[in-house]
Amino acid sequence: MTLDFPSKAACHLSYDFAMTTALATRLPTTGRLSPLLIACLAATWLVWGSTYLAIKYALISFPPYFQMGTRFLVAGGLLLAWMRWRGAPMPTRAEWRNALICGTLMLGGGMGGTAVAETSVGSGLVVAFIAVLPLMIALVNLCYGVRPGRLEAAGIAVGVVGVLMLTQGASFQASTHGLIAVTVACVSWSVGSVLSQRSLPLAPGAMGFASEMLCGGAVLLGLSVLTGEAPVWPPESIAVAAWVFLVVFGSLIAFNAYMVLLAQASAGLASSYAFVNPVIAMLLGVAIAGETVTGFEWSAVAVVLAGVVLLVGGRR
Repeated sequence: MTLDFPSKAACHLSYDFAMTTALATRLPTTGRLSPLLIACLAATWLVWGSTYLAIKYALISFPPYFQMGTRFLVAGGLLLAWMRWRGAPMPTRAEWRNALICGTLMLGGGMGGTAVAETSVGSGLVVAFIAVLPLMIALVNLCYGVRPGRLEAAGIAVGVVGVLMLTQGASFQASTHGLIAVTVACVSWSVGSVLSQRSLPLAPGAMGFASEMLCGGAVLLGLSVLTGEAPVWPPESIAVAAWVFLVVFGSLIAFNAYMVLLAQASAGLASSYAFVNPVIAMLLGVAIAGETVTGFEWSAVAVVLAGVVLLVGGRR
């Protein structure tokens, strides 16, 4: 997996400060990117792009639900302890309820389904399928009367065509189980994302993120018990390293960097990870894990990414 990590400045930025800044005002951007924004882009592009390969390596010793459940429980516990030390109040009962619902959808269904899909489909193709998430979220928002513009609608249409092409590729044709899992993951994440924004508000700032991770992690561990998962013991060292990478860099640092981008950069730049991550994930999967991607699948990915670019470009 990649070793290109964000700078310490991006690592130490608190999530709640970034969220408050993002909600208060969007700072004007200039033609030149500051070192901080470059570090944050590196985090959302490289770290998020490499997490899918890290999931693949963690699966060597940690089955999907167990891997994700322990990952989010540890990350959520660390973040909650940090916020309490800084004096943040605990979430209310209603906020815990919302965190449970959103955590079940986004982490239980979304991240759990992603890990299950990677047991039978290459990590690069899984993240290429997941690139359709901005399109699916736009579709779910229709239920709230948020209608896309013409360019956004074109992006949705192109992205759907690309995903349909992707499902006809050799990898997903050979694994119906993986296709179902990644479809459930995308739908669950999209619905949970919209609900958290419009109907089920979480606790302010990083405390809401921590509560969602804790609730989602508990749901994932429950699924692990129900499905009879058993981790390999003692675990392989590469699986442990991948799991630690997911906790620290995937769950804690990259999200902080994303919130800084939302506060200090344009929406298009902040959302650029959606079409950069699949390319990075596929290249890493082929170069490091020896995954096979056919020419038709590369073409399908190109169509999906074209749809995402149209969608992001249509949002001002």
